[in-house]
Amino acid sequence: MMGQSNERLSDDAERCGARLARARENAGITLEQASARLKMPVRVVRSLENDEWQSEPSVFVRGHLRSYAKMLGVDIEQDLVRSGVNEVRPAELVSHTHTPKYRHMFEQAARRGIYIAITAFIVVPVWLATKPHLSSMPEVQSLDIPSFATGMGDSATPADATVQGRTPVIASMAAIRAPVGVSEPQGLSLTFTDDSWLQVTTSTGEVLEQAVIGSGEKRQWDAKEDLRIVIGNIAAIEARQNGKPVDLEAFSRANVARFKLSSDGSLVPTSD
Repeated sequence: MMGQSNERLSDDAERCGARLARARENAGITLEQASARLKMPVRVVRSLENDEWQSEPSVFVRGHLRSYAKMLGVDIEQDLVRSGVNEVRPAELVSHTHTPKYRHMFEQAARRGIYIAITAFIVVPVWLATKPHLSSMPEVQSLDIPSFATGMGDSATPADATVQGRTPVIASMAAIRAPVGVSEPQGLSLTFTDDSWLQVTTSTGEVLEQAVIGSGEKRQWDAKEDLRIVIGNIAAIEARQNGKPVDLEAFSRANVARFKLSSDGSLVPTSD
């Protein structure tokens, strides 16, 4: 489907590239100067003027053409509409299960309720069984040995022998729980707030995913994976690495981010 869209785009939108090339020449701007202003490779600028767009997804072509036209002061919106560049047709995607937030909260509350019920089912009978024994324990009294006086004539002095009583000590037992640490998710996660193009390939060149991702969807990869990722419309993406926000502007040019997720979890910019 994406290939058919690019073929029609190449045939119908030829006027866009010709108009841009003519406007650039009239403005006295070279290809190299246009490339520097747009922060695009020279080959991309040349392909825009020559209408050679088959190798690029239409969502990227649309952004490149608008950026180029804006720089030259050329209005090509009508040409884009006629050529079909504005039509973003997402490829067929594999269905991914999306759990609504309210359902997730309900399941979490249900799990907690089950845990509380099981705990009560175990603890209450034990407490009821031990309560009578605790209440019927005899009172512990200290034993005091009275002093005895022994008379030894007129000079005898009474001797007092006192043995201090013992105070019983009842030790209380309290369960000690070790704190359970909550670890942050490791790896890279993307949350899409608007339609965005995504391409994910392995280090060997195998394409794992290439599609237009809709608003509200998420993607996540483990830190041990070695992947190359290309993302369009980065303004509509919230990225997190190991649970911390990541600014995709550091890896982007012309609203397209290109980077590699290394096996150690780091993000490395990649060239075109």
